[in-house]
Amino acid sequence: MALGRSRRGERHIDYWPGFVDALSTLLMVFVFLLSVFVLAQFVLTQEIGSKDDAMARLQAQIRELTDLLALERASDAETDSQMGALRASLLRLEQERDALREAAIAVAGPEEIAAAQSRSAELARELGQEKDAAAQAAAQIAILNQQIAALRRQIAALEEALNISDQKDKESQSRLADLGRRLNVALAQRVQELTRYRSDFFGRLRAILGDRPDVRVVGDRFVFQSEIFFDRAAAQLRDDALPALDKLATALIELEKQIPADLPWVLRVDGHTDDRPISTPLYPSNWELSAARAIAVVQYLAQRGVSPQHLVAAGFGEYQPIDSGSDDEARARNRRIELKLTER
Repeated sequence: MALGRSRRGERHIDYWPGFVDALSTLLMVFVFLLSVFVLAQFVLTQEIGSKDDAMARLQAQIRELTDLLALERASDAETDSQMGALRASLLRLEQERDALREAAIAVAGPEEIAAAQSRSAELARELGQEKDAAAQAAAQIAILNQQIAALRRQIAALEEALNISDQKDKESQSRLADLGRRLNVALAQRVQELTRYRSDFFGRLRAILGDRPDVRVVGDRFVFQSEIFFDRAAAQLRDDALPALDKLATALIELEKQIPADLPWVLRVDGHTDDRPISTPLYPSNWELSAARAIAVVQYLAQRGVSPQHLVAAGFGEYQPIDSGSDDEARARNRRIELKLTER
């Protein structure tokens, strides 16, 4: 069918593709948001797990230090008891020494005096030993007090570290929530931008193509019958298809100037065939034929100045039909080239 042929029949406005386009866009947004939330939940779970491990280690250290403190306190009590016993023994020895002195004064006999002096010397030695033991016990008590003070400082430091860890955990959760909100906002903005440019591009294509009955809008894609561009079982562009592709290239070049550089997008050109098998030296199957047709369109658009980084060619063979019928009319509808503006 020639490209310049006038419209036949009255144009029928089909609103269903617009609804399909909106529903597919909302589905893509929902799937992406769900993926972001799943990723954020995974990261939050990992971070909370590491925080829980750290808190468990800190609590174990606190329990260990508490046990050590209890042991030190028990040892301190035992030392105090020993000190009391030593003081009582020291008091008893001093009383016995005083009593011997008084007895020595009262008894004037030389033997009694010598015995008293000997006993006094022995008591003096025992008294010295008791004083040394008391001094050692006092030193041990001082060391225990220092150890208890150090343990208390360590427990205070661990409690402070635990509080800091809790605070960091809360801040991390807050940052993750804020990151999720920012990702949602950025995603919504990107979807709106791409939707706006896609609507603009579709409007330009409609203006370029006019009211051709062999060009349809299905969802978010323009669908061209393969016979517009190619002869049967061939992948070489027909000469009468080039003017329309030139206009399409011009529209794409203008679109490249308008879309921001940080917004990744591509025009995907999909080739489809019917279910009739093909086997030639050039095209052993419908996959090769559909891919070759898509590549031919992409290469021509690149030759006309469209950036290759914004072009993608894909061949689907006969495996994604839009009409499940087996008659010639259904097969003709399945032989098609589709254009879709999408994210890269």
